Amino acid sequence: MVDLVPDQPRKGRGAISNASSRYESLTRHAIDDGWNLPDDDLPPIRTLVTAERPKTIIARNASPDVPFDRSINPYRGCEHGCIYCFARPSHAHHGLSPGLDFESRLFYKRDAAALLEAEFRKPSYRCRMIQLGANTDPYQPIERNLGITRQILDVLSRFNHPVGITTKSSLVTRDIDILAPMAEHRLAFVGISLTTLERGLARRLEPRAPTPVQRLRAMEKLAAAGIPIIVMAAPIIPGLNDHELERILEAAAEVGASAANFLLLRLPLEIKKLFTEWLAAHAPDRAEHILTLIRQCRDGKLNQSQWGTRMRGTGEYAELISQRFRLACKRNRLAETRPTEFRFSTALFCPPPRSGDQLGLF
Repeated sequence: MVDLVPDQPRKGRGAISNASSRYESLTRHAIDDGWNLPDDDLPPIRTLVTAERPKTIIARNASPDVPFDRSINPYRGCEHGCIYCFARPSHAHHGLSPGLDFESRLFYKRDAAALLEAEFRKPSYRCRMIQLGANTDPYQPIERNLGITRQILDVLSRFNHPVGITTKSSLVTRDIDILAPMAEHRLAFVGISLTTLERGLARRLEPRAPTPVQRLRAMEKLAAAGIPIIVMAAPIIPGLNDHELERILEAAAEVGASAANFLLLRLPLEIKKLFTEWLAAHAPDRAEHILTLIRQCRDGKLNQSQWGTRMRGTGEYAELISQRFRLACKRNRLAETRPTEFRFSTALFCPPPRSGDQLGLF
């Protein structure tokens, strides 16, 4: 019988393990070969980035819980490494682990801007707000060099197409030169996720995301440029960061956020195991208490998949969080809103003429 090597936290990474995806017939396990090397000798996990060429770029959905029907995700996987990320299970569809693979095996859509422009030029296209970064963060670290998100924004701007952005990265301020003119015509807003104000907790929960202070500074710069800001208090984790809810909303309001939203922690599929492992490694003294509170908000389970309840939870504890959120919004003059309530303008949408196109008579 072989001795299995227990998974250990890795510097700069969120997940503890890298279990095979739920679709794989074989599982991988690390075994002790007898050398007894210290953990410091473990090689760092390198990030591998691969280009892909999808045939389409706009993803569509009909979920009653999602306030938009179309979105664009420039990247698959996310180097921010947020342990709670609901997108992690999607990596299993490609034979990869929702664990460490999700944050180290990344894919970018090289032709995203060209595909988007082609979609907009179809006579059948009907303009409605597009959410940028609905699944993974469009401003994760590799965006700094690849610039796929900026290329997409350039297309959206040229076509006067409304866009909502969700991110937890201060890199979004790089594109103020595009977003500010769009915002003047009610064509853009930015939602910034702020999970905690405690730097140490943020580093463990979201190891490669900008610090809370950097995100607040980004909100301030965007607001100063006239770009509407939603602060996303997400996810709220009972027993871990829910005590910060009021402080998060207050801090965001002070730097110019005009609206707010919150989401309760979701633990679908593999995220249950990944989050439980994370608690055992980073909050062992509170792990069982946190899981108990989560179950109180999820009808005795760790997750609810029902529409209408999966985003906010059920039960007395979940209702208490909702009440606190509403009161904090009122106190800080923050609108309780969702992206579709920003009253985007679609009247300005117009494909710009290309070289050689026949000009209109009027």
